[in-house]
Amino acid sequence: MSPDSADLPAPPRHPSLVGRGPRAARVAVALGLVLLGLWTLHGFLPALAWAVILAIAMWPLYRRVRRRIPVHGHGILLPALFATAIALLFLLPLGLLAIQAAREAGALLHWAAEAERNGLPLPEWLATLPFFGAQATAWWQENLADPGGAKEVLARLNNAELIDAGRQLGANLAHRAVLFGFTILTLFFLFRDGEALVAQALRASARLLGPAGERVARQMVASVHGTVDGLVLVGLAEGLLLGIAYAVAGVPHPTLLGAVTALAAMIPFAAPLVFGIAALVQVAQGAVTAGAAVFGFGLLVVFVADHVFRPALIGGATRLPFLLVLLGILGGVETWGLLGLFLGPAIMAALALLWQEWTSEQPT
Repeated sequence: MSPDSADLPAPPRHPSLVGRGPRAARVAVALGLVLLGLWTLHGFLPALAWAVILAIAMWPLYRRVRRRIPVHGHGILLPALFATAIALLFLLPLGLLAIQAAREAGALLHWAAEAERNGLPLPEWLATLPFFGAQATAWWQENLADPGGAKEVLARLNNAELIDAGRQLGANLAHRAVLFGFTILTLFFLFRDGEALVAQALRASARLLGPAGERVARQMVASVHGTVDGLVLVGLAEGLLLGIAYAVAGVPHPTLLGAVTALAAMIPFAAPLVFGIAALVQVAQGAVTAGAAVFGFGLLVVFVADHVFRPALIGGATRLPFLLVLLGILGGVETWGLLGLFLGPAIMAALALLWQEWTSEQPT
């Protein structure tokens, strides 16, 4: 460097470059911390997501009750009551199902013991099956009607394999119980601090997405409400109607089967599998007319629910075509499991609103 170069003025700095490096570093650090936090909590993310969905679904009722009941002290009584009520809403039906399953397990063991001693009698309807009725009858006579053959078939259920399956089931149930407890605990804090969290979420969405951010957040919340009404409430109504139909038709254990139908009806196209099995049970018992009536009534209930009530409830809340709602539900279930029932439509609603904002003639 020559001596004269020290007297030269420094080159001008472009205004757009000032602060770009520090800002990019802050964004990178923030993004890294977010990813690190998600990775740390990835085992509990489903529990957190379920807590948020339940809080959104119950928030209007919670606010209504909170307006009528004054808050004293730290305001933990009402959130605790709501969280406990929601926990019981899940635990009581599961407990009844577990009791019924234990009773059925005893009957199944008795049936297996009788089969080993006397064999299984050939059902009358088996020979009437088209195409393969003769082959099915011959197989049954050879393997199940004779006590020795039935004992051999039942002996193929390896006790060691059953014990291992029981251990895995127990570990899975323990893990689910921990996640459920964490969901209820998170739900308590969401109820207690809900108003502050809602305000923070709206500010964050506005900063991330601009003027449309708050509308996107509200649209996603409306989508969750519509999905809860369209899937959960309609599914429960389907289960109730079909449970009554099971009882009238003489299907075994109509209450338990109605509860299973209600759970299946919350997933599109899953309910026909349950009432189809119920119809087959009736046909197997010789009640062909009752089985056909159960199946036909089930198809009618599902058709009305899927083409009248669900489009009105979900599409009306999200202002989405039912095709997008259906794609969101099915794609969400495939990607996220049961969480996708609610996350899928919410994501579709947010994307549809953003698309409307980006393609509108006059920007808002």
